[in-house]
Amino acid sequence: MSGKIYIGVDLGGTNIKVGICSAEGNLLHTYEGPTGAEEGHQAVLDRIAQYVKQIVTDSSYTWDQVAGVGAGIAGFIDLAEGVVLAAPNLKWENVAVRRELEERLNIPVAINNDANVAALGEAWGGAGRGVQHLVCFTLGTGVGGGIIIGGKIVEGFRGMAAELGHIKVVPDLEAIQCGCGQMGCVETVSSATGIVRMAQDAVGRGEVTTLSELETITAKAVFDAAKDGDEVSIRIVKRAAHYLAKAMAAVAVVLNPQRFIIGGGVARAGDILFDEIRKVYKLNVPPVFTEGVDIVPAQLGNDAGIVGAAGLNL
Repeated sequence: MSGKIYIGVDLGGTNIKVGICSAEGNLLHTYEGPTGAEEGHQAVLDRIAQYVKQIVTDSSYTWDQVAGVGAGIAGFIDLAEGVVLAAPNLKWENVAVRRELEERLNIPVAINNDANVAALGEAWGGAGRGVQHLVCFTLGTGVGGGIIIGGKIVEGFRGMAAELGHIKVVPDLEAIQCGCGQMGCVETVSSATGIVRMAQDAVGRGEVTTLSELETITAKAVFDAAKDGDEVSIRIVKRAAHYLAKAMAAVAVVLNPQRFIIGGGVARAGDILFDEIRKVYKLNVPPVFTEGVDIVPAQLGNDAGIVGAAGLNL
């Protein structure tokens, strides 16, 4: 087949996912294999190169059609040098990923933070198609983020822009300490971890809730209980949505995005979450920041990282 293709690599602590994307951001083929992080970074980089070559071989495309390879990595990255300064889940420090992969593949390589590439993936091939200015919140174990302005990732001075989970929105008297060391970050209430903590606290206080009947409380269980009318669960969902919307409002008056995209496991809660977010957001910004602005769920799910990594070479 003719035309350029773009290869994305989503490097996780357990598995490496590789995908081929078209120039339009469509995911055409995927390949997945173990990371083997315990073998050290050289073995992992060898494996990435092997998987990249394998996916092209298994497809109907040729190596000459590959425009570049991109990789999304969870960690702190020196973007200018293409060096992973620290990746705790891989136990990496100061690994020159870009240079090492370019030597193995003899093709341009770009790397970036995993949250940034997930945002780029949604912008290029997901819920942000055709939108030049957008902000992504990813609600999972923590709250991640990515900012796209003018179609480009906003990286910041040291490549650490869009740490949206660490916007401080919870009032001091209600705040708890975040994993980052600060008090009152949105991550403490709007992540899956935060939602479970609030539910466990309610059960521990002896509040009347169906959640007390569960052996294990999950964020999904809280949302399901809220949909069934459990008042404690409804309060928890509203609190998570309230502070997320407050963080979004703070971002809106600085960046004026056209679209907010919310992804991650928590975002699968649906209308019970999104209706509250939209309501609180509108109450916390001047009307000009609501006109033409929408708040939508992500579309790509676990493929966002692959698609976004492929898009790093556009």
